[in-house]
Amino acid sequence: MKVASVLIPLPVPEAFDYEVPDGLELARGDQVAVPLGPRRLRGVVAEVRETTGSNRRLKGVEGKLDDPPLPERTLDFLEWAARWTLSPPGEMAGVALKGLRAPPPRPERRVRRVGDRRPARATPARAAVLETLSERALPAAELARQAGVSSGVVKGLIDEGVLEIIEVAAEHGFDAPDPRHAPATLNPDQAAAAEAIAGAVGSGFQPILLDGVTGSGKTEAYLEAVARLLSAEPDAQVLILLPEIALTQALIERIAARFGAAPAEWHSGVSPPRRRQVWEAVVGGRVRIVVGARSALFLPFTHLRLIVVDEEHDSSFKQEDGLVYHGRDLAVARARIEGAAIVLASATPSLETLWNARQGRYRWLRLGARHGTAVMPDIRLIDLRQTPPERDHWLSPPLVEAMVETLGRREQVLLFLNRRGYAPVVLCRACGHRLTAPDTDSWLVEHRYTGRLVCHLTGFSMPRPARCPECGAADSLVAVGPGVERVEEEARSLFPDARIAVFSSDTAPDARSARELIRRMTDGEIDILVATQAAAKGHNFPHLTLVGVVDADLGLRGGDLRAAERTWQLLTQATGRSGRHDKPGRALLQTWTPDHPVLQALQHGDREGFVETELAEREAASLPPWGRLAALILTGEKAEAVEDTAAALAAAIPNAERLEVYGPADAPLALVRGRRRKRLLVRADRDVDLQAFLRAWLARVKIPGSVRLTVDVDPYSFL
Repeated sequence: MKVASVLIPLPVPEAFDYEVPDGLELARGDQVAVPLGPRRLRGVVAEVRETTGSNRRLKGVEGKLDDPPLPERTLDFLEWAARWTLSPPGEMAGVALKGLRAPPPRPERRVRRVGDRRPARATPARAAVLETLSERALPAAELARQAGVSSGVVKGLIDEGVLEIIEVAAEHGFDAPDPRHAPATLNPDQAAAAEAIAGAVGSGFQPILLDGVTGSGKTEAYLEAVARLLSAEPDAQVLILLPEIALTQALIERIAARFGAAPAEWHSGVSPPRRRQVWEAVVGGRVRIVVGARSALFLPFTHLRLIVVDEEHDSSFKQEDGLVYHGRDLAVARARIEGAAIVLASATPSLETLWNARQGRYRWLRLGARHGTAVMPDIRLIDLRQTPPERDHWLSPPLVEAMVETLGRREQVLLFLNRRGYAPVVLCRACGHRLTAPDTDSWLVEHRYTGRLVCHLTGFSMPRPARCPECGAADSLVAVGPGVERVEEEARSLFPDARIAVFSSDTAPDARSARELIRRMTDGEIDILVATQAAAKGHNFPHLTLVGVVDADLGLRGGDLRAAERTWQLLTQATGRSGRHDKPGRALLQTWTPDHPVLQALQHGDREGFVETELAEREAASLPPWGRLAALILTGEKAEAVEDTAAALAAAIPNAERLEVYGPADAPLALVRGRRRKRLLVRADRDVDLQAFLRAWLARVKIPGSVRLTVDVDPYSFL
């Protein structure tokens, strides 16, 4: 008999075997309906094989579904990604099938003529309807609009039998991009980069680092490469990944302007019905360009020729919840499996990507100057030890003076602080108690706009209490430290006539509100923008000439492996918003530690010096990119069960060379949503098969049902 191994979109460790009924032809990638207990589920066929017999009694496949099969290389990618991340392969398949969760669109009701029938009473209005319709079928409302008549005229012709209503499958086409629509004018460096990228596409798997300073025109360069690809291969498909939804609209508009047609869009803000349309158009080969978030990697491309990961350094490409993976790393793997070219674009490439480029694994294309007449901003440090702000204020005199000068020239100011809310800590003056969320170690952040205290980790919020919940003292709670709301409050007191706005995930919680805020800033309707990292990525504000970093030391605190790298990237991106057009820009960074190597490198524009120092420190400790890391996180409601499981894991560590395991230890956030957390960290030399070690280790320990184990290969968060 034939047996089909079927991936079920559930967190189960392997594919399930089902008997293939006689007469049913199945192939790898087909979507099928299969029974699982009392349920009937959708699955994907991973393998079909002949068998002479089995000791097991297998359930049968109930039927093959009408939905298109997953392409062979898409399925290869899903299986590889599951092995790499140590995730259930069915869960990976579930991500790939997410676009099919919405029901198919309902058939459209349209009106058409019935043969050569003529109305018994001819009128100009009826004649207009018949002339407009001709041999076509149109929705009744659209027919009336085009004919310039009332809906009653159309209804009368239907009642008389001259017209009839039919149902047709809903069609949602995607306009084909025109590579010749509006070609950009490139400088020599951009043209060379575009030519190199386009030339690499036909050579199989080609990873490319497009390394250009902020404002150097990386987007124009890779879009011209896309145009050359589509000119040579009209059926080619291109995937452009962005780290955040807020960036998609600006890129979609640029693509529409360049190619005369908008690309398909894929991210959590797209409605389920629209996602289904995109999914079906991608697998049907009707979509040429897709712009999306990291989950777009799992779409069923049939002719994927180029992937672009824009802002490749951004930590938002790392998914921490549910299925844990890094979008950039999986994008490189997908390009390899598809035999496609991949462009990793950034002004501040990750150290891992730079290391690969230095080793010759990635081709390295550089754009060293800003496009047109724009020049890089002048960056200065403000030593807060010498010129501190006034008491209970956060803007130093040199920064305030620069703001006065900038606003006097009718130019814009960006005040950057990567901290949401009004104040990051609320404590009691009477007893010193710091307010935290229930069942969580995370501090509550005060938000003055809403009058609530919010946990940014769990989403818990509560009104600001009148008394300390610990000691009961009245009016004793004080806000400590600044957030963007507090900086905005100070800016309003200093510049009462200025138009001021805050850009954070609180004030722009969705793509629509973010687009509107970006439009207002671009059009010069805002004088001072107080912003978190939401404004530091990819935005182009032509009138912005001063960036003030309120707390340049913020990201350098703590023991995170990538603290220095992230601070370098974030502050480079933030300061890079200044002076991107014909007016020169500057950036002032407030700091208590002006001698810190990261800040010194920023001030002097010494990226190479920073990279050399950071890589040397990583090499000395055999940390990425010289080594590899993996984290095991145990969580459970009962502390004893978590402790026992952690001890069992520690006792079962296999013997291995050039590899160390640290822990178990309490996570820095040891309590989240009432669940206790323990962590173990594995460090291995680069050439050690880390996944094989983890699989062998985990096979030795049975994790109880009361404890959840999360494996994070190449972790980015150490909380």
